[in-house]
Amino acid sequence: MDKNSDFKRRLIQLYSALLYNAHVKGFAKGEIFTGKTKAVCVPGFNCYSCPGAIGACPLGSLQNALGSLNKNIGFYVFGIILLYGMLLGRTICGWLCPLGLIQELLHKIPTPKIRKNRYTRYLSYLKYVILVIFVVIIPIYYGILLGIPVPGFCKYICPAGTFEGAMGMLPKNLEWLSMLGPIFTRKFVIMVIVGLACIFCYRSFCRFLCPLGAIYGMFNKISVIGVKIDRGCCNNCGACVRNCKMDVKQVGDHECIHCAKCIAVCNQGALSMKAGNITLIAPKSKDREETAQNGSSKKLWIICWSIAIIVLAVMLIWTNYTKPSVNDTPADVTETIKPEETTQPAKTAQPVEEAKTTEPEETKETEETEEPAQSAAPEEVESSAPIGYEVGDRLQDFETECIDGSTFNLADHKGEVVFINLWATYCGPCVKELPLFVDLYHQHEGDMAIIAIHANLTTEDVGEYLKDKGWDIQFAIDDDDENLFKIVNGSLALPQTIVLNRKGEVVYNKVGSVTAEMLDQLFEDASD
Repeated sequence: MDKNSDFKRRLIQLYSALLYNAHVKGFAKGEIFTGKTKAVCVPGFNCYSCPGAIGACPLGSLQNALGSLNKNIGFYVFGIILLYGMLLGRTICGWLCPLGLIQELLHKIPTPKIRKNRYTRYLSYLKYVILVIFVVIIPIYYGILLGIPVPGFCKYICPAGTFEGAMGMLPKNLEWLSMLGPIFTRKFVIMVIVGLACIFCYRSFCRFLCPLGAIYGMFNKISVIGVKIDRGCCNNCGACVRNCKMDVKQVGDHECIHCAKCIAVCNQGALSMKAGNITLIAPKSKDREETAQNGSSKKLWIICWSIAIIVLAVMLIWTNYTKPSVNDTPADVTETIKPEETTQPAKTAQPVEEAKTTEPEETKETEETEEPAQSAAPEEVESSAPIGYEVGDRLQDFETECIDGSTFNLADHKGEVVFINLWATYCGPCVKELPLFVDLYHQHEGDMAIIAIHANLTTEDVGEYLKDKGWDIQFAIDDDDENLFKIVNGSLALPQTIVLNRKGEVVYNKVGSVTAEMLDQLFEDASD
């Protein structure tokens, strides 16, 4: 590949990284994007939990789909991976993967380098073992047989999740440090080892560990876009394989990432980068001829880049300035949200009305002196704040069935301080702090409400778990669509606490553990 083509590839890599992570303000605020595009899989390896990510990682989506085969078949996930594979193959690894770009930049650090050899070739098959065990077997075993969706690769290995997700979020969420445990420590060590390996050995993660590359590699022979060989010109000199840093046996095999660097070293003009019949990068010896035959590739690049820049501009504006995830309730949330027009008045309002219509006339004079104080209560709980989950917003009303069979309706608790706790049985800090919520409830019983909402990912029988604990506040489990989590902007990290004042307005919404002193102060702040 000449310098011009190499520059184009680097430019496309940078563009892809920015497009995948267009929610740039997420890095500044330490918040994960929750817009509708998060349901769309991007082609390359990019962590869903990265604060800038506007799409889903295809590998993470695949694990979730395999773990849910007993409930539904993930036609979209299987279909999109099949589409990406047949269209691009491992061209995605060479041109469209942000993690690939990071590995290449690390390799530029001047140090002695480990050149490919037969041992690295053998080691390149490790990613297929990881694919079978961590991406296929573990999610299917836990998801189908045990009913516990466990994305094995994401949970136990993925360095992108640690680097892009955890390390991207921690600077703005230092309170999360108290929640980190052995799994994070182990994955942090893996991330450091992989990073160091990439300095000394070209694309170490891509070559030896990446199961997504293993999947795309299976499509390399049939992919529409990639480096193609003109067998009539090739004399089998092997210059392409010798100069390739990947563990290829021939151009276009399952280890080839179609970076097109081999084109520049082929003196026979047998290699070219093509998209079907369109030549994207012509053979070195036929550059001018191929350009003329394809009707000016320069015009094609201008058109493609113009469209690409428009797409990027739209995504940057939409994800950073229009707040697509704030106050934007999806249609499928309506079943758990009670419409505003049917919202019931506060509990203190109804007794006042009954007193006015049933009291004997001789007591009216006495009641008149008390009525102003009573009738003022409904006015105190009214709020004109916009519906949302940020501090100062009025939280959307919702209704959910609790584990004990009761119903929690947020509208019924206007006039009370409300605590909403997001937790899970597998979250150590969550379990540790829940008794503090129970104690707080008993201190202010009758003047506050608490509901603890378990994430929809359940690793055991939550009802039986609570029976053993004996906690007597209301507990609920979020539904499969995470509707309750969406209403409060629930995070992937737990625990999370949301506090509403007597008007139903959010006064606190943060991820992280709390103390008894914090809860007491939050109650006072919400009571003012």
